[in-house]
Amino acid sequence: MKLIISSVQLLKGLQAISGVLSTNNTLPILDNFLFELNDNKLTITASDLETTINVTITPEKSEENGVVAIPAKILLETLKTFADIPISISINEDYAVTITTDEGSYKLAGQNADEFPQIPVLENASSIVLDAATVATAISKTIFAAGTDELRPVMSGVLCEMGFDSITFVATDAHKLVRYRRKDLQSNDERSFILPKKPLNQLKNILGYSEDPVKIEYNEKNAWFSFNNINLICRLIDGKYPNYEAVIPDENPNQLIIDRQQLRNSITRVSIFANQSTHQVRFKLSGKELILSAEDVDFSNEAEERLSCSYDGENMEIGFSSRFVIEMLNNTETEQVMFKLSSSNRAGLILPVDPEEESEELLMLIMPVMLNN
Repeated sequence: MKLIISSVQLLKGLQAISGVLSTNNTLPILDNFLFELNDNKLTITASDLETTINVTITPEKSEENGVVAIPAKILLETLKTFADIPISISINEDYAVTITTDEGSYKLAGQNADEFPQIPVLENASSIVLDAATVATAISKTIFAAGTDELRPVMSGVLCEMGFDSITFVATDAHKLVRYRRKDLQSNDERSFILPKKPLNQLKNILGYSEDPVKIEYNEKNAWFSFNNINLICRLIDGKYPNYEAVIPDENPNQLIIDRQQLRNSITRVSIFANQSTHQVRFKLSGKELILSAEDVDFSNEAEERLSCSYDGENMEIGFSSRFVIEMLNNTETEQVMFKLSSSNRAGLILPVDPEEESEELLMLIMPVMLNN
């Protein structure tokens, strides 16, 4: 097996898939990239058993089809040092890999690829085609709200609900919840599945550079994303997602509308003086005024800011984690946001005001933190 390829072209392909590599693999073969040359098409695969991703590249020249596993770390580190030059890669019958450039040659030990895990075949799969930007947006607007509790694995992923009249993405960690819905997209069947965080982060990073449509195929166990020259296959999280609709309040009569950037900047400043374990910021609402305050009694730190706003409702005080509110404001693009509140011990909703896309519906729920009197 021998090929000549641009070092930059190869490095870009490897970097696109290298995020799936794990530092604590149970199988030593997973520390390698799988190189498969077939009819002048080079397919490179990385896997951690749960997620497998491959990229297909066309070399400038190739001879003899073949398959080999090449150590990922040393290959990546070597390629990063090269300028954009043609490199020659040859593999002999003992899986010894030789990389040759005009300046020198580099040898490393490859491995027999027989132990590399096979890509699963999706049986009885449904499929849908979406824009890359749509998938990337849905991931970025929800993934930050997914949980990290290993005892509740279903909440550590993002729920995808395919429906006849809309497609919905949901993430929650029981303290915050995000529901992102597209009413302009439909599926041919009604099914739902839970995608793990790791492959979603890989997709988000790669899709930002793609304008190609994404084909998503899914069955009871796996999901397969294919676009451009990349395929990503991941195992779904098994289990029943909690009934998230039941926790979204119907009646939150107190409505606050405020400039998003101004609020985010104020919370960022005030939270510096908050208790560093609770990150609590107090919202005090009355008339056309919002008073933000925070304190850390242990260190005698406190801060207060007054903001003008549009508020319709009863005077009230409520506490939120500044980190959660800032995350939500960062994942909203509109100039203004609306808070829908009811009382100091019930969930509040954050909604964008006048979104550009009418077919796009974003709802964020945040649980309050108990106020210190």
